[in-house]
Amino acid sequence: MVNKQNMTTVASRGQQNQITCAGGSSDPVATTVNICAPGDQDDTGEFSAYPVPFCFPLNDGFGVSMRLKTDFSPVFEAKKKARCPGLGLFYTLLSAFLFSVGSLFVKKVQDVHAVEISAFRCVFQMLVVIPCLIYRKTGFIGPKGQRIFLLLRGVLGSTAMILLYYAFQATSLADATVITFSSPVFTSIFAWIFLKEKYSPWDALFTAFTITGVILIVRPPFLFGASAAGTDESYSVHLKGTFAAVAHAVFAAVTMVIIRKMGKSVDYFLSIWYYVVLGLLESVIVLFIIGEWSLPYCGLDRLFLILIGLFGLGGQVFLTKALQIEKAGPVAIMKTMDVVFAFIFQIIFFNDMPTWWTVGGALCVVASSTGAAIRKWCQSSK
Repeated sequence: MVNKQNMTTVASRGQQNQITCAGGSSDPVATTVNICAPGDQDDTGEFSAYPVPFCFPLNDGFGVSMRLKTDFSPVFEAKKKARCPGLGLFYTLLSAFLFSVGSLFVKKVQDVHAVEISAFRCVFQMLVVIPCLIYRKTGFIGPKGQRIFLLLRGVLGSTAMILLYYAFQATSLADATVITFSSPVFTSIFAWIFLKEKYSPWDALFTAFTITGVILIVRPPFLFGASAAGTDESYSVHLKGTFAAVAHAVFAAVTMVIIRKMGKSVDYFLSIWYYVVLGLLESVIVLFIIGEWSLPYCGLDRLFLILIGLFGLGGQVFLTKALQIEKAGPVAIMKTMDVVFAFIFQIIFFNDMPTWWTVGGALCVVASSTGAAIRKWCQSSK
């Protein structure tokens, strides 16, 4: 039975979960509880309440602090209105478009090294993240036991960003985008090695499809001959770009495994903070080593640098919103629209028709990532 008095219990974690018991019946089964937990946020950023058909005791035994109070308003008034169907997929599509436009701007920027573009993006994101950390009172260092993982996440994540921008500059937009989609396959392998997650024969099949797709895009001469390897640009530059894209996929996969390892114990903005700070430091060091630091001469290039930061941040925001309100499987499938946008932009803005090798490789990689997403979606639905 739930008392009408307000009761508060605070555990060692220092957080509060708000639990509102509606009813007043002595039968605990007939009592409805609305649970508001950290991390379950609605479109306004406020914590959401979820109805549960029983009432927790005051001492829940999970070590989670909570505030228990009675509310005798009807339960249906506490339920949230259903979201617009397909809104999460629309957010994913918008995110894919924004990321693709940002990639287009990276390709269009002239006489600015990929490392310098990364530095400008880090500065822009830093200006956005600092107020968010101050507002959320998260701090700038992080939990003591997670700092080493935050450092690794920052260094590896920023390295992946630099490699991605170099790939966009060195090879075609479509080739670089397709190869980056091999990242989930590497994530499965590293999660199997370091997190002891299951690696099934299906995962091995998806890995084989991805490797086949990458080989079709790279077109190594010892397999395809010199004529098949030939491209409009220098093949050596194309090869460097494709290798950079593969390296990006590997580093991004390791970063994802580290983020999984940290779980929800680290605030999302704190993770981004380490990413932009260490990314800026890494970019500045590399620029001084290679001697490529220079301000863009053209006003249009400066505008592109600003837009790269804006569109990259916008894409990340909409992707995060999509994952908050939609299952990861449909989001991962819709995310393959990145490849479609890359092909369209390459044809329209660069008058560069993708080769049949690229199309075949894209089909293999997209089929692999889509198959992996559908399989995980089906497993989570059981």
